[in-house]
Amino acid sequence: MSSASSPLADLYERHVGRMVGLARLLTGDAAAAEDIAHDAFIRAASKMGTLRDPERLDTYLQRTVVNLCHSRGRRRALETAWLRRARPADDVHLPPTEIRDEVWAAVLRLPDRQRAAVVLRFYEDQSEERVGQILNCSPKAVNALVDRAKQTLRDALAEEEER
Repeated sequence: MSSASSPLADLYERHVGRMVGLARLLTGDAAAAEDIAHDAFIRAASKMGTLRDPERLDTYLQRTVVNLCHSRGRRRALETAWLRRARPADDVHLPPTEIRDEVWAAVLRLPDRQRAAVVLRFYEDQSEERVGQILNCSPKAVNALVDRAKQTLRDALAEEEER
């Protein structure tokens, strides 16, 4: 890269890894994470001139990644529902998995906002205030989302253990 790089190129270099990582944690899909992170940067490029505070661009990027992951999840849910209707249920067989895979699978089944709160709070190690900025809610709402997610995960893992 040349020494006279653009602000967008600098932004990309500084944040692309984190945005891909965030998207991967939210989707569980490395290829989709790359696409989502790049889409977020395309959207950020269109906002570069209109943001009054450059510090908010990081929040904008993270919020965009979360929203794109949410949209992808909705589309996949619709596709999955259609496929279930089109195919007999007895074709589905899930192999046994290790506990880590069970936990991750349970995280991926959380509602979008709960999953985003858990990923941002614990995997991205963000404060409740920062997660609230990204999810556009209060820190108390973040705390409630995380608490509900933890209870849902406890219940799901207890159910798995009983099987």
